[in-house]
Amino acid sequence: MPELPEVETVRRGLAPVMEGQVIARAGVNRPDLRWPFPRDMAARLTGARVLALRRRAKYLLADLDRGETLLVHLGMSGRMLVSGAPVGRFVHDHPAPEKHDHVVIDMAGGARITFNDPRRFGAMDLMATAGADAHPLLAKLGPEPLGNGFHETHLASALAGRRTPVKAALLDQRIVAGLGNIYVCEALFRAGISPRRLAGTLVPARIARLTAAIRAVLTEAIAAGGSSLRDYRQADGGPGYFQHAFDVYGREGAPCRKPGCGGRIARIVQSARSSFHCPQCQR
Repeated sequence: MPELPEVETVRRGLAPVMEGQVIARAGVNRPDLRWPFPRDMAARLTGARVLALRRRAKYLLADLDRGETLLVHLGMSGRMLVSGAPVGRFVHDHPAPEKHDHVVIDMAGGARITFNDPRRFGAMDLMATAGADAHPLLAKLGPEPLGNGFHETHLASALAGRRTPVKAALLDQRIVAGLGNIYVCEALFRAGISPRRLAGTLVPARIARLTAAIRAVLTEAIAAGGSSLRDYRQADGGPGYFQHAFDVYGREGAPCRKPGCGGRIARIVQSARSSFHCPQCQR
């Protein structure tokens, strides 16, 4: 599932062709994805101007001039691809329609945004912009890890007394929004913290290292266009490249990259998810 860096990369790719532009036509090719589409979604989008394109955790939010906001979640395999307008240095012509093109949005400026989702775990919804923060998918989210609300004091308070492994705690979207399995593994490695360690046992110095590691990993991943392991693609159809910089994720049995460590990366299963770590240098 795309995590914060992937969704932010998609947002940055869509913003130049959507923000300030009018939706000339919206087409919805099926009644639902993970959940049913909102009533009359195509008609409510057609003719609306996109005022701003935002991200909250793993969700894209397009604020419209009609007082509504379009919420988009990419799910497991969703892609939002731009054609018919310059994306980076290239112009991508409109491709032939594909089986899993479930929503197609044509902008007045000539760009087309196609939401393609073979596994149909994605979602779209329309809600009042004024009450967007109260939407059931957004209401209980924690602070953005790259925002001012995420800092050592917040993380220390959120983890205090928790008897769950720190890996599980960081995946709790109520503690910090947008983190997923990949970037939690990478941040814990950089901070030298075992994914097994109980969250409530972290001392202030370790929380400080972890806070900095989370910010650094996410910033670097966004700069690399996210991580492409299976389905994820940027808005121009190209892959992300951060997977080439993984220190632990997917590297089971490989030597640890920390100078002088000498350990090898191990994989354990926590809450039905793979956790990659170095038992030698992560304590």
